[in-house]
Amino acid sequence: MMKGFLNRDRFLNILENVKNVWDIVIIGGGATGLGIALDSASRGYKTLLLEQSDFSKGTSSRSTKLVHGGIRYLAQGDIKLVYEALQERGLLLKNAPHLVKKKRFVIPIFSWRMAFLYWSGLKLYEWLAGTLSFGKSRFLSRNEIIHNFPGIKSNKLKGGILYYDGQFDDARLAINLAQTCVKNGGVLLNYFQVKNLIKKEDNKISGVIACDIETKKEYNIYSKIVINATGIFSDIISKMDDYTWPTLIKPSQGTHIILNKSFFSSSDAIVIPKTTDGRVLFCVPWYDHVLVGTTDTYLEKSVLEPKPLEEEIDFILQNFKKYFIFNPKKSDILSVFSGLRPLVLPKNSSSITETKDISRSHKLMISPSGLISIIGGKWTTYRKMAEETVNKAIEIGKFKKMPSITKNLKICGSYSSYENKNSCWEKYGEDEYYIRKLIEENPLLGEPLISNCSYYSTKAEVIWMVRNEMARTIEDVLARRFRLLFLNAKKAVDIAPKIAKLMAKELSRNEKWEKSQITAFKELAMQYYYPQT
Repeated sequence: MMKGFLNRDRFLNILENVKNVWDIVIIGGGATGLGIALDSASRGYKTLLLEQSDFSKGTSSRSTKLVHGGIRYLAQGDIKLVYEALQERGLLLKNAPHLVKKKRFVIPIFSWRMAFLYWSGLKLYEWLAGTLSFGKSRFLSRNEIIHNFPGIKSNKLKGGILYYDGQFDDARLAINLAQTCVKNGGVLLNYFQVKNLIKKEDNKISGVIACDIETKKEYNIYSKIVINATGIFSDIISKMDDYTWPTLIKPSQGTHIILNKSFFSSSDAIVIPKTTDGRVLFCVPWYDHVLVGTTDTYLEKSVLEPKPLEEEIDFILQNFKKYFIFNPKKSDILSVFSGLRPLVLPKNSSSITETKDISRSHKLMISPSGLISIIGGKWTTYRKMAEETVNKAIEIGKFKKMPSITKNLKICGSYSSYENKNSCWEKYGEDEYYIRKLIEENPLLGEPLISNCSYYSTKAEVIWMVRNEMARTIEDVLARRFRLLFLNAKKAVDIAPKIAKLMAKELSRNEKWEKSQITAFKELAMQYYYPQT
C-alpha cells in the first residue's frame, strides 16, 4: 500500500497515461465526494475524483465544526437521522482520533418544564448512541453553570444539562480523507473543472470532459460510472445530463462569527436553547477562540464564496447578548464566514416556509442516463452516504461486488504507535513526524509565521502543505490547511506575503504570481473581516 501523499503532478501523469477506462469518476471534492472516493478505492475499484476548486472549498470547510447526532433533529422527530449520525459519530472518533474529540456541551435551563423536556430528549440521544455513546448527560446546578460560564446572565437561571458530543476540524479531515483515498489507490485532482458529460449513442453516460484550470488543458475522461457529488452545485451537473431536470437544491446559508476567547472563557461549549427564529445557537471553543453560530437563511442561488449578510451577523450578536452580559460589537469580530447547505426540496415543498424546516437527510438519485447524484446530508454521516452511493454504483455498473471496509478503516493521520499526541501539531496526527523531519533538515523552517500568537504555525508546515497536501494558492493554505482566515482574517492578511514567498519557491512561480496571489487573497479576506471598509 502506498503512502497517502497528495501530489498533483503525479496524479496528472496517471491521468494522461491511463489506458483503460475508470470504474468510477466522482465530481466534487467535499465531504461526500471524498468519502465516496475513499469507499470506492478501498474496495479496489479504479477511482478518480475531480474538484473544480480546492478540496472542501465550499460547504465542507464552513461547518460549525461539530460531529454530532443533531439535538435539533431529535426535537423535529427525525429519529432515523439522529440514530444514523450518532453511530457514524462513534466511528469517526474511532477512526480519526487525532481530529475528532469528545466535547462537553451545556444547555442552560430557565424553566423546569424545559428542564424535563431537554433531560428526556438527551437521555434518548444517549440511548440511541448505544455502545458508541460519548458520555452520560447530567443536570448541573445553577452555581455550577455560573462557575463554568463566567458572564452568563443568571436571572431566572435554574441550572443546566450537560451532555457530550463531538468536535472536529472539517477541512483538515477532508485532507486526511483525500490522503486515505490515495493510500488505497485512488487518484484526486483539485482545480479540475467538469465542463460536460460524455454520452454513448444510447444516451448513457460514459465519462466527462474536464479542464485543468491551471493549464487550461481539456481532457476526455472515460468511465463506467459518473457520480455527481457537487453539493450545492448538484443541479448544474444534473442539467448537463438533462436540461429538463427539475431544480432540487434549496441553498440555505449558515453564518458563523469568531470572537476572542475573552468573550467566552469556558472550555465547555454552550447551546443557546432558543433564538428569535426558533433555532439553537452554538458557542464553541475552537483553536483558542470562540465560534458562535449559525443562521439558516434562504438564498436564491448557490455560489462558491457566499457572503455573510448584515442581518445574519446582527442576529448572532443579538442572541449572544441575550444570554451573556458581554456586549461584543461588530468591530470585535475577528472573522466571519458563511457556508451553504445543499438542502433537498421535498415533494410537498409548497408547504415549506423556512429552510430550517427542511430535513438534513440525503437523497440518492439515478437519472435515465445512469448519472448517480447524491445530494443533501451532513458531515457526520458522510461515510454512510458514501457506502450507499458506491453500492448503487456497483449495481448500475455491474461491477464485481466488493464489501465496504470503511467502518473499520483508520483515516490517515490516525495515531497507532505514535506517542506525541498533545503537541501543537496534533491535528496532523502521524504526519507530524514528517514536518519535524523537515525542520531537522533545515532548522530555519521551524520559525513561527506569526509572533505573539497562540495559534502556532511554522514555515515547515507550508512546505508540507504544498508538497504533500496539494495546496496551490495562498487561500488553500490560510483558509483550509491553516484555519487562520476563519479565525482571524486580519492576521491572515498580514502573513499572506510570507506564505506567497514560500509557495512561489516550492511551486516554481515568479514574482508576478506572488503579487497576484496576495492581491486576490486580500480581496477575499475582506469578506471575512470586520469592521468592513
